[in-house]
Amino acid sequence: MVVFPGHKPLRNIKEEFHRIAGLPNVMGCVDGTQIPITAPAENEADYVNRKSFHSINVKIICDAAYIVTNVEAKWPGSVHDSRIYRECSLSNRFARGEFDGYLLGDRGCPCQPSLLTPYPDPEPGPQQRFNVAHCRTRARVEMTIGTLKSRFQCLQKLRVTPERACDIIVACVVLHNIAIIRGEQHPAIRSR
Repeated sequence: MVVFPGHKPLRNIKEEFHRIAGLPNVMGCVDGTQIPITAPAENEADYVNRKSFHSINVKIICDAAYIVTNVEAKWPGSVHDSRIYRECSLSNRFARGEFDGYLLGDRGCPCQPSLLTPYPDPEPGPQQRFNVAHCRTRARVEMTIGTLKSRFQCLQKLRVTPERACDIIVACVVLHNIAIIRGEQHPAIRSR
C-alpha cells in the first residue's frame, strides 16, 4: 500500500538521499520489522517469527526525510522479508522499469537491478566505500521504524486479531507521516 504518494518530486527525494553519503539515484530505503501480536486463534503457527514470538511482518519504504512512502502490513511473522518484497506491487513495478532509480535494502533482501544490497565480503576500495555509503544512507529506514515504534507505544504489542493489527499498523504509519510533515517533535528512538 502506498501511504503517501507524490509528496515530493522524485528529483528532490534523490537529491536528499545523495546528500547523505553520495549515492546517486536512490529513491527509498526498505526494511522489514516485526510488530508483536497476541497469538491468534487461527493459523497460530504462521505468526511465529524467527525470534519465536507472534507478529506481523511489516515492510516499510521511506524517503530521506523519514516519511514512509510504502508499507506492506499484512504478512504473518514467519514470512521472510525477501518474499514480502518479491510479492509486493512496488517490486513488480520496478521490475517493469516504471521507476528510474534504486531502493536500498539489507542483506535479507534479494539483490536486484533496482534493489541494491551491501557487498557480503567487500574488497578494500570501491566495494568497501559503497558499503559504508549504503549503510549510512539505509540508516534512514531504521531510524524511521524506530521513530514510528517510539511514537506509537501500541506497536509494542497489539492485542487484537491479525487483520485488525494490520489496520492499526497502517493507521500509525499515516499518523507518523502527518507528524513528520507538521514538524512534530520526535520521541526518543528506541532500539528495534
